[in-house]
Amino acid sequence: MNKISYKTYLNDRLKQVGFHGQLIHPLYVQVTYERKTIFFKSYYFELFSKARYAMHLPDGKIKSPDLEQIIEKENEVIRFVIDKLQDGFSLEAFKKLYTHFSTDLCDATEFDFITYLYLFFDDKELPHMAELIKWGTLHLVTYDLMMEFKNTLKKSLYTELIEQAFQKAPPYLQLYGFVMHNKRSPLLCLTVMEWDNIETVRSFKEYVELHYPKLKSTILIGQVNAWSNYRRKAI
Repeated sequence: MNKISYKTYLNDRLKQVGFHGQLIHPLYVQVTYERKTIFFKSYYFELFSKARYAMHLPDGKIKSPDLEQIIEKENEVIRFVIDKLQDGFSLEAFKKLYTHFSTDLCDATEFDFITYLYLFFDDKELPHMAELIKWGTLHLVTYDLMMEFKNTLKKSLYTELIEQAFQKAPPYLQLYGFVMHNKRSPLLCLTVMEWDNIETVRSFKEYVELHYPKLKSTILIGQVNAWSNYRRKAI
């Protein structure tokens, strides 16, 4: 196989963009093969630029995701895809698999889960709560909001919320809880690359059976495997 080279870099040919209170050049990926080169914006830079990944400290400062960790996540998935393709490598195949395997499953399932929450509370004739969810989740992690619901809603209402979600929503809540349980990194995500490992799936099954004993873990795993059905937002 011909030599493949790649790098992740801050693209100083483009204007600086906002990244949690600071201006920096966007992070890009460059891959070269057989004297041809492709350039594209880092998926993880876009993901962790979202407002909900910043932590607002009591002194007014903002703790943002570490750029070096974002770069390392990029390099990890790039190496994984290159190894996956081996002698079948092409730039077109690389970009397709990069888009697939870099995807954060929590992010992929969150949008439809938020839609489910909105409709649930609207159906309960709580339209202001529905609107709060719609706009608040642009700035807050939806899982954190759900944990507050667990502590503040009537038990019967929260139980109904979870049970209906099992039938009508993607398994965002279980995925994010699993990530929180298993990772210490501030970059809380679960990529398709990580899910493509039987040990990850087995660990998820054990987590679900412990924390959601009334839900069938095999069905939740099947819902995760169908994550691409939830990609209503364009990448």
